Amino acid sequence: MRIKAVLFDAYGTLFDVHSVIALAESLFPRRGAALSQAWRSRQLEYTWLRTLSNRYRDFWQVTGDALTWSAQSLQLPLTPAQHAQLLDAYLHLQPFPENIEVLRRLHASGVVLGTLSNGTAAMLDAAIDSAGMHGLFTHVLSVDSIGRYKTDPGAYKLGTGALDAPANEIAFVSSNCWDAIGATWFGYRTFWVNRGNAPMDQLDTSPEGIGSSLRDLPQFLARIGA
Repeated sequence: MRIKAVLFDAYGTLFDVHSVIALAESLFPRRGAALSQAWRSRQLEYTWLRTLSNRYRDFWQVTGDALTWSAQSLQLPLTPAQHAQLLDAYLHLQPFPENIEVLRRLHASGVVLGTLSNGTAAMLDAAIDSAGMHGLFTHVLSVDSIGRYKTDPGAYKLGTGALDAPANEIAFVSSNCWDAIGATWFGYRTFWVNRGNAPMDQLDTSPEGIGSSLRDLPQFLARIGA
């Protein structure tokens, strides 16, 4: 069986969500890292809560709401202008250093590439362009089209629908262990980019492959038949 395409999670996998720390630090000295960590955690929690409760708001709204909560929880005097400045940084996140080289190599070899992300189409297009990845992805898929966040099965179904292929003929790559496991539950061939050497989430399932960076992905794809 040949793998027909590779789909990537965007935030935390292609784009470093904590590249906002430099800006946050300039606004709130010695508090930038804490703000970034709280912001990311609350952002994800809101996606899960909204999906569980059928109270969808798009990822731009969720990201802004999570920023507001995080600043308040850390007692940071975030002004509307600073809020807008930090939120805008999400459109220009830095790619991880190895990503463009690996993506270009895969693209040049003829592998069909795509993203499958919680981000809105506008957010993804801006981040892809800012990171220098324009033209590398055949599919840019957003859960905004169904109003359900990962790990809802409907979110992962976007990939099989766009590619007109069964899940076991598609590889899915994420740096979020819970996301890689969610994709495994759905039936994708999964690869977890475990950059921080984190422990495996205890969800009775493991991603099929694990690496410390995206540089380990081509070997995994060769093994499974991409």
